[in-house]
Amino acid sequence: MACPNWRVRFAARIIHRGGVIAYPTEGVFGLGCDPRQKAAIERILQLKGRSVHKGFILIAADFTQLQPYLLPLTASTRSRLEETWPGPVTWLLPARGDVPPWLRGRHDTLAVRVTAYPLAACLCQTAGHALVSTSANRAGRPPAQTTLQVRRSFGASLDYILPGITGGRTGPSEIRDGSTGRRLR
Repeated sequence: MACPNWRVRFAARIIHRGGVIAYPTEGVFGLGCDPRQKAAIERILQLKGRSVHKGFILIAADFTQLQPYLLPLTASTRSRLEETWPGPVTWLLPARGDVPPWLRGRHDTLAVRVTAYPLAACLCQTAGHALVSTSANRAGRPPAQTTLQVRRSFGASLDYILPGITGGRTGPSEIRDGSTGRRLR
């Protein structure tokens, strides 16, 4: 299914060129880029004032977009994921050894989510791969929930702001440990 939104196609082209964009997700605006583009990741870290040791969340339109980053999962873990995806739950899952530290931080896991938010899923689908998704805010500040808030926080330092509204949740996604199912945020 092709995404009919020309703005999404424009955003995907910017991502392919190594750009950094802001886009609406389930609860807040996210900053995103191609997870394979180290320079784009470094820009996001600088924009947010964030430590590389924390790692990032990857969002995807479907699980196949996340598989290149993850070790094979047990049947019980897959079952837990299927109960919450697509949806606003981020899971910490075992990362492959070749996943760069700028994505996973100091961890041997990677935070991943199959999004249910149509605009974000369309963006991942159009880009053809998973995307970095970190809340659009500077460290210590509340995440942006509107296009205007993103513009006020980041101005012209972003390559594009995909206009839209968030999915109505009141904050960032829930995070769960993939090995135990325990809620961490």
